[in-house]
Amino acid sequence: MYKTQTLISTSLTNTATLLGRRRILHRPHLNAASDLPFEYLSSRFPSVMATRLQFENNCDIGAFSKLTNAYCMVAIGGSEGFYSVFESELSGVIPVVKTSVAGTRIVGRLCAGNKNGLLLPHTTTDQELQHLRNSLPDQVVVQRIEEKLSALGNCIACNDHVALTHTDLDKETEEIIADVLGVEVFRQTIAGNILVGSFCALSNIGGLVHPHTSVEDLDELSTLLQVPLVAGTVNRGSEVIGAGMIVNDWTAFCGSDTTATELSVIEDVFKLRDSDPSVDKRKSLIDSYV
Repeated sequence: MYKTQTLISTSLTNTATLLGRRRILHRPHLNAASDLPFEYLSSRFPSVMATRLQFENNCDIGAFSKLTNAYCMVAIGGSEGFYSVFESELSGVIPVVKTSVAGTRIVGRLCAGNKNGLLLPHTTTDQELQHLRNSLPDQVVVQRIEEKLSALGNCIACNDHVALTHTDLDKETEEIIADVLGVEVFRQTIAGNILVGSFCALSNIGGLVHPHTSVEDLDELSTLLQVPLVAGTVNRGSEVIGAGMIVNDWTAFCGSDTTATELSVIEDVFKLRDSDPSVDKRKSLIDSYV
């Protein structure tokens, strides 16, 4: 079991004046197959930005984007500046795809996915489905599912190995999640909330969960996920973590209201600023790129 942590007051000595993007050394720890040489990856990502941004003056950037270790989805029709932030950080490593889902721009709240697959609600149009299948890497399975709880991003939280789900999802949906995403599935709540995708952000490195999550629940969830968890907030105290940030195993994007203290906690739990990654950890970066 990983030792769980609770959100504590963080010194602002080195963070109070740090605004916008924060350049930090990455420490990915991934488990996929790739042919890219480590030399390319090292030159492409000598360090990584944890970036604060807005979507048309809205800090809930996780509602309008989706990030995994294999692809990034961004709401179509938004400002070019919003899209260009993701493009500048991720282009050439994973695809950044402009799209809508079910005719809306809240792509992050309507879909769920990881490096293995992408699940879309039944309201996704045929055109959107085909666009995503054409745009995402070949090994990513894109599937539309019949589920009455159609805001899949609110109902499912996952990394590349485990998924936490809304307790009322259909049994068939649970089986599809396990099959398409290649994960173990657990029906859970987070601090009593059934919308698990709204109240946490997960990677294969760690997780940030609702600030009122008890120590006992942190222990249980950390055991299921096999990653360390921290109870915290984004966007200056927002509990809706899934809407306020997106993260993969080497970078994070947060709403522009996220404070220096909140960023420091995020960096710690997702190990985004580890200054001395081991050789094995660094070599594992190779495995994540597609």
